[in-house]
Amino acid sequence: MAKAKRMYGCTECGSTFPKWAGQCTDCGAWNTLVETVVESAPAASGRSGWAGDTANLKTLAEVSVEDVPRFATGSTELDRVLGGGLVDGSVVLIGGDPGIGKSTILLQTLCTLAERYKALYVTGEESQQQVAMRARRLDLPQDKLKVMTETCIESIIATARREQPKVMVIDSIQTIFTEQLQSAPGGVAQVRESAALLVRFAKQSGTAIFLVGHVTKEGALAGPRVLEHMVDTVLYFEGESDGRLRLLRAVKNRFGAVNELGVFGMTDKGLKEVSNPSAIFLTRAQESVPGSVVMATWEGSRPMLVEVQALVDTSHLANPRRVTLGLDQNRLAMLLAVLHRHGGIPTYDQDVFLNVVGGVKVVETAADLALMAAVISSLRDRPLPHDLLVFGEVGLSGEIRPVPSGQERLKEAAKHGFKRAIVPKGNAPKEAPPGLQVVAVTRLEQALDALFE
Repeated sequence: MAKAKRMYGCTECGSTFPKWAGQCTDCGAWNTLVETVVESAPAASGRSGWAGDTANLKTLAEVSVEDVPRFATGSTELDRVLGGGLVDGSVVLIGGDPGIGKSTILLQTLCTLAERYKALYVTGEESQQQVAMRARRLDLPQDKLKVMTETCIESIIATARREQPKVMVIDSIQTIFTEQLQSAPGGVAQVRESAALLVRFAKQSGTAIFLVGHVTKEGALAGPRVLEHMVDTVLYFEGESDGRLRLLRAVKNRFGAVNELGVFGMTDKGLKEVSNPSAIFLTRAQESVPGSVVMATWEGSRPMLVEVQALVDTSHLANPRRVTLGLDQNRLAMLLAVLHRHGGIPTYDQDVFLNVVGGVKVVETAADLALMAAVISSLRDRPLPHDLLVFGEVGLSGEIRPVPSGQERLKEAAKHGFKRAIVPKGNAPKEAPPGLQVVAVTRLEQALDALFE
């Protein structure tokens, strides 16, 4: 057996020391030494020698490329975010604000999976009674799911080896500790070593593991950054805690596409899937109002229609305000400069506020043209048609650039009854979808003229 001993490593330069100190003597950084476990390697056998064991050495052509076996979780939206289902031996990390629904969706998922497979729910934050009360409140099946309250990783893994579950949840990784370290649970060393033991167990046993992670006040996952590198999939829960919609976004996925988005609605019976999110985000007023326009954004593998709202008002400050919710604030400042230079519409004395309805975060450049259309509509106090769709990237020289998957965006708009679309010329189809008039533009000036035709 390899003997483990405790060392202290510097998070800045990587140097190791046998004792803790306030300052790293190699790089001079303060308070960067964290506890870690170093296992002494066993003596190499004489059979391998210096050449090493080449039994597992293959060319890429010899490697089997069969599809990775997956199994459904019982939730279509969760399966979409995971890339088509859960993979045996995978480790999924879910982060989000407190009360956003992390424990709720995992309890729903495990209660459903427990009807077909062995499942184990390990909680370090709640008692078994609290988990049972939530399951009863949500009317979930409770006969098959096994619940365990434990924070010692060695005990958790020993129980998992005995029970051999197909799926296991750890809620949360910040409460788990290993007896090999003396630091308190939740510290950098404890989180890293506990997660490493769980990942090793998952790969050896084939058990799929969900880890719940806390987030910092900035919204990033708490703990060491290496935690996100160790796991196979990283999911983030987004949405307002007092709102009805919850968005589950994949930011890392070794078994599927990244940036997939799952939409859920929070109800008194838990999280319910939203199969048609465009219909939810397009719940608009019946009459057209200034500063509102609909755009088609691309989330993962599907288009989604969202409403962009703008409010432009006279500023009484030396520096007018630029506030965005769900959009990039720096890109707004750049687009307002393009609007002044190539559109002849100044906003240097106006406060500009932008919002994406529903709490969706739009990070792609396809929102540029819709953003500018909403600003102009609010500035001129002229409403845009209720059945108008706008998307396209705007360059610094005033050109309108095409965006990916333009055909699919237009089909989604036609499906929801839109009659007119202003799009880049590169996205104009040879044959428009039935009932949809497509206006192709190449310059900002053309787009501005087409807005109020």
